[in-house]
Amino acid sequence: MSEDTALGRALETAVSSLDGGGERRPGQREMCEAVGEAMESGRHLVVAAGTGTGKSLAYLVPLVMGEGPSVVATATKTLQDQLVDKDLPQLVEALGLPVRYAVLKGRSNYLCVQRLAEHLEDKQQSLGIAEGPRAEISRLAQWARRTDTGDRAELDFEPSPAAWDALSVSGRECPGAQRCPSGSSCFAEKARHRADAADIVVVNTHLYCLHLFSDTQILPGHNTVVIDEAHGLEDIVSDTAGLSLTGGRFDELARAVRAVVSESAAAGDLEDAGVRLREALAPFRDKPLPAPLPDGLQDVAVVARGRVEQAAAELRAVPDGAPGDTGARKLRAVLAAGALMDDLARAVEAQQTEVAWVSGSESSPAWRIAPVELGGLLGERLWEHTTAVLTSATIPMNLGETLGLAPDGHKAIDVGSPFDYEANALLYCAKHMPDPRKPGYEAALHEELTALINAAGGRTLALFTSYRAMDRAAEVLRPRLDFEVYTQRDLPKPELLRRFAAETESCLFATMGMWQGVDVPGESLSLVTIDRLPFPRPDDPLLDARRERCGGDAFRLVDLPRAATRLAQGAGRLIRRGDDRGVVAVLDSRMARARYRWALVDALPPFDRTAERDRAVSLLRAIRDGG
Repeated sequence: MSEDTALGRALETAVSSLDGGGERRPGQREMCEAVGEAMESGRHLVVAAGTGTGKSLAYLVPLVMGEGPSVVATATKTLQDQLVDKDLPQLVEALGLPVRYAVLKGRSNYLCVQRLAEHLEDKQQSLGIAEGPRAEISRLAQWARRTDTGDRAELDFEPSPAAWDALSVSGRECPGAQRCPSGSSCFAEKARHRADAADIVVVNTHLYCLHLFSDTQILPGHNTVVIDEAHGLEDIVSDTAGLSLTGGRFDELARAVRAVVSESAAAGDLEDAGVRLREALAPFRDKPLPAPLPDGLQDVAVVARGRVEQAAAELRAVPDGAPGDTGARKLRAVLAAGALMDDLARAVEAQQTEVAWVSGSESSPAWRIAPVELGGLLGERLWEHTTAVLTSATIPMNLGETLGLAPDGHKAIDVGSPFDYEANALLYCAKHMPDPRKPGYEAALHEELTALINAAGGRTLALFTSYRAMDRAAEVLRPRLDFEVYTQRDLPKPELLRRFAAETESCLFATMGMWQGVDVPGESLSLVTIDRLPFPRPDDPLLDARRERCGGDAFRLVDLPRAATRLAQGAGRLIRRGDDRGVVAVLDSRMARARYRWALVDALPPFDRTAERDRAVSLLRAIRDGG
């Protein structure tokens, strides 16, 4: 992109405003130009932007310079806050443009002023809450008097789930500002008003998908949406376009009913319905539900819906002019009952285009429904109305096809990364090891890890595809190593990562939850190991339905792209800045032998490659010794 264009000059100004004068990156310029072209032409864009590209600035500059309104959907609330608290203010100041921006989160992220008032006025209700959460509620009440946003992210402490749940509401039970006694001071409504007036609204991807599939408009109208970390979009669409029914929802409704009718006859029946649902779902856990539904489960659903209807009738019998805050509580409970009845009806009448299965734990099974094919849904709700930019450092090979983007309706580009992966990193594929599905693999894995970690002097992020493999490796390797070995079970994630980064010679053993979102640049990390190729579970009911739809192409279209994306995410933990060096060790011989190996290798950064352990060990020793 030439700096003579308006976008080029704006990007140069933005980069120059960064600390130290910023760094000029060709991939960032190319992406910035492509986003601008997409906004102008209305043609969707898919951008693979490797680590270090500076993709946030590459899409923010065109949004700030272009015609809004626009939406940025990010993977996490943390990224939301970074964009709104740091990136956008700095960019708008640098360019000197009167661009308004706002962050919008789901209602449960904002303290509910009405529920706080009810807790402060109703001592009896507070008695049902344990002493610890009661103390937290008092602390939250003090915070509510001084906060402008009511956003949980502003807190300087992490409230317990019990305390926050007591003072927040979900979208399905909130009556809205017009019908709530505290509507005029509602933090969530204030956030929506700010979003309505903004040129750029930043949300998380889950909320954006709820907007797409909701009957009510959650977000203001917009011309362009940028979906960051788009590799996870398929799963989020599946979640939000589907439903989840658990026994816990009946318990929550029972509590809401008792808050209105203290001697409720229906509340106990609701709790019993929750117990019956758990028992009926338990035999099907981790399995698809047959169609038609088994008689026992069908009967439980019908009885449960009848009990929810009885609870709703009991609530409606409470006079609208009831004293105190009873009216507000009644309205929330009625809305929650209506949402539960709707989901029960949909669960019983699942369509052929959907798959129904049971997930969750033994104590809390969940009746899940999700669409098998997403292209038609997204076409109707998104592609036909809004220009979309999908970006990630790890874009699945067939993302456009999976999401229903027409080949002639979108452009796909890879702008690479500014990092010199070939010079600074080595991909070691342990070709000599046994197949992970064969006897002898576990012992060979532990021997390989011992040799590599000792050569690296600790400084290792060991990624595992299961908790069992992680726990067993930690048990075996701790006596063999002279380095601190932390596992994902030991501490909360923020503290775990802080210690790993601070203690240079430590090791961190982790599972899938840390294959992405771990950023430890510098000398604390020079070795990333991956125990097995991260293929999805063969018995996942939703993916199995999609495999069936793909027929003989199922492995290529469903399993291989997911494994390649996850592998790239894990490998991407190693090089986080230009001077990082190290080894990514894939301890699964299929990476070097299988017929599909090049699809996996091609999804990774352009590392130098070897199948010789001695070469990996030599490099790790040289890095450890400062060479």
